[in-house]
Amino acid sequence: MASIEEKVEKLLKEKIESIGYDLYDVEYSKEGKNYFLRIFIDKEEGIDLEDCEKVNDEINDILDQADYIKDQYFLEVSSPGIERILKKDKHLEQNIGKEVNIKLFRKDEKGNKEYQGNLKTFNSENIELEDGIIIERKNIAQIKTVYNW
Repeated sequence: MASIEEKVEKLLKEKIESIGYDLYDVEYSKEGKNYFLRIFIDKEEGIDLEDCEKVNDEINDILDQADYIKDQYFLEVSSPGIERILKKDKHLEQNIGKEVNIKLFRKDEKGNKEYQGNLKTFNSENIELEDGIIIERKNIAQIKTVYNW
């Protein structure tokens, strides 16, 4: 059975793309007693508040009609940010050669819990950085881009 995120992504992807945006990611989570549905959008020029409002207005009725989420929730539409989390293969593909930060669930055999370097390649099993470090994907808690201020 598909998760709420997968259902929402499939439901909204075409609509969001038709108005000029990329559906970067969907996240559904409970924080304290509240539920949040976060829709992350992107476009080449970047995202501003007006973009978020436009997408929110376009998807609100679609979400209400689909009624995938039975609990009351807060809808948030935003940019994935300058240092963005890379969850999907398409995100990794877009960042080959760029600097990433990788956090592990626990220390590896070398005693490291975090790595940083340029992303060289990836497959379903591993992520490889340009300095030759290979990390098993099942051990990765989070990968995100690094913006050097």
